[in-house]
Parts: sequence; C-alpha cells; structure tokens
Amino acid sequence: MKIAIAGGGPSGLYLALLVKKRRPDFDVTVYEQNRAEDTFGFGVVLADTGLQHLEQADQPTHDALRAAMVFSSQQTISLDAQRMDIKRPGAGGGAITRIQLLRILQQHAQDAGVRLSFQCRMGASKGILADELAASDLVVGADGINSAIRAQQAEAFGTTQYSLTNRFAWFGTKRLFPNPALVFRTFEGGHFIAHYYRYSDTMSTFVAECDEATWFSSGMDKMTDVERQALFERIYAPELEGEKLISSNSVWRQFPVIRNEKWSVGKTVLIGDALSSAHFSIGSGTRIAMEDAVALAQAIVDHPGDVPGITAAYEAKRRPGKTRLIEASEHSFNWYEDIAEKMACGNVHEFVYDFMTRTGRIDGERLKAQFPELVAALATRRPELVSGSAT
Repeated sequence: MKIAIAGGGPSGLYLALLVKKRRPDFDVTVYEQNRAEDTFGFGVVLADTGLQHLEQADQPTHDALRAAMVFSSQQTISLDAQRMDIKRPGAGGGAITRIQLLRILQQHAQDAGVRLSFQCRMGASKGILADELAASDLVVGADGINSAIRAQQAEAFGTTQYSLTNRFAWFGTKRLFPNPALVFRTFEGGHFIAHYYRYSDTMSTFVAECDEATWFSSGMDKMTDVERQALFERIYAPELEGEKLISSNSVWRQFPVIRNEKWSVGKTVLIGDALSSAHFSIGSGTRIAMEDAVALAQAIVDHPGDVPGITAAYEAKRRPGKTRLIEASEHSFNWYEDIAEKMACGNVHEFVYDFMTRTGRIDGERLKAQFPELVAALATRRPELVSGSAT
C-alpha cells in the first residue's frame, strides 16, 4: 500500500512511523513544505493523559520524548495582585522544545523506513508532489490549520471557518519560570493574559493575549509588532524580571476555528488541526493531533488496502473522543472571549473555580478528586462555590 502524508509536523510524522513499524512492506512518505530544521514557535506541552496514550502506541518514541521533557506538578493562576498555586495531578505533563519534538519523531520515522521529503510545496497542482499524491492509495492531510490538502477539496469536506475576537502571539524568553502560570492582569483599563512555562534548561514559552476591546482601547491595533512586544514586556515586567521577549514569527493574530463535516473524501483523509483546530487554551492541540494519528494508523493496519474501510474505521474509533475534546476547546475559548467579565469578579478563588470548570469536563466531584488542595482552599474561603464537592 502506498501512503502519502502531507505535513511533517507531530501528527504526520507519528502516523508515518506507527504505520511503517507495523507494516514495513507499506510505502510511506511524508511531504513537508519546510526544511527539516525549520520550526516556528517555542515549546509545546503534552499532558499526562496524552503521554500515557503515546506510551501505549509506541514505547520507544514515548521514552525518547519523555527524556527530553521538562515536568512541573504545579501551576500558578494570578488575578491582578491575587494568586493561587495549584498542584496538578500526577507529574503534571511535560514541555518540550518543538524542534526537539520534531527531531525525535523524524529520527524514529526514518529508522522505521519512512521516506521524508522536505521543501515540497503543498498547494502545487502540478509537479512531482502532485504526481506522487495522485499515485498514492491513501493521502493524509496532516498539514495543519492552513491545510492545502483540505483547501483543494474544501467544499467536498464541508469546511467551515471563522475567527475569534481575542488577539494573541507566541513568544519565547530566557526567563526560566519556576512553574507554568496564567497571569490575568488589568492594566490601564485593558485586560491582558500571559500564559508561560519553561520547556528547556534555557528557554520558556510566553503566550501573550488580550481581548478585542483592549486591542483597540490600548492602541495595539495601530502599533507595530515591536511596540506590542514592548508593551507586554512592560505589563509583565514583574514576571520577566528584566528578561526580554523573543520573537520567532510571533505574528499577532486571531484564532481560526476550523471544522469539517466530513473527515474523508475519496482517498483523502484529514487529521489534526487540518480536520478540527483545537484552541491553545486547553493545551492539548499536539496531543489531539497525535491521537488522531494513533487511530488512523490502527485503521490502516486493520484494513490494509481497503481505503473505505480505513476511513470508516478511523472515524468510528476517533470521532467520539475527538468531538469531546473539541467541544471542551470551544467552551474554553468562549470563556476567554469573555475575559473582561470573568476578571471583574475580583476574587481569585471564585475566578479559579470558574476557570477550572470552564470546559465542562471537570465538575465538583472531579475537581475534588484531582485537585484536593485547591478544593480545600476554596472551601475555606468561598464554601458556597464547592459545597457540593467538598463534603
């Protein structure tokens, strides 16, 4: 069976190595538009649950990834001058440099016999790549939010897209934060958010965000990217402790919400953000995409050569779980879209409870089971919030 995977990100590489390890006789090629060493962004996070799923799918890659990760069992949430430290269940998940994540997956894919082809322009309708896709038995769109594979058949996939109103940008910094944190800050009448975490011995990720009203009232709409970066360095000077933010294609943008009515069209199937974009506020985008790869790889192995059987099995296995995660993502980004009203409560305990339960996946009982210290603190200060779960 000849399989062409468009996109050499985590999901595309992981799918390729899983299939090739189980079916060495299959012809599997990953086509990536960038060079092998090109990457945008800084560190990414894989939570405990996601790592457990990767361990079950392929122990060697899991072990290699885990060895390169930075772990933290505590998160800090701040509302202006008030803060609360929250102990996470388990190891709390790990952060890893995005380029290191790609290097590990590239190496394991190559060791398994996968062909990696870089600097291939995905949107080309003619040329070597177009000929390769046409000659393949199965084409996988793993090329992210701006998927060219999806765009070529957008109407057939039933693609819909709209943008959220909040603005955000990803930065790095040499400030090594003691643990991941979310800092919600009111500054000169505007509402700002910083989400940061250390991912290596030398660097941390710093996600900067503001709501639409702040974007205009603060004048950010008229600023240059350098001026916007300087503004966040000033607002979050206490956290940065003299370090600067570092830009790497750190473009200010609005998050695109992408959905597809169909998961496959003919011999083409979508995974990861090409299929459904997961908002960064749930910290599971990479995990969701790689779990898509796990499900599709199993379907390919179970139905070799049978493309309709592959796509049907993949969707039947994966759609329920992915739907729940994407719904959680939607609840989360809607919460952030209304951040000014949320911050107006003025009480960090009420705010943290609202934050922790925003996706609908954690109710009072689960909150008590997974975050007992948090529930105990909330019960002391705001007992009416957790009266049903703290008993």
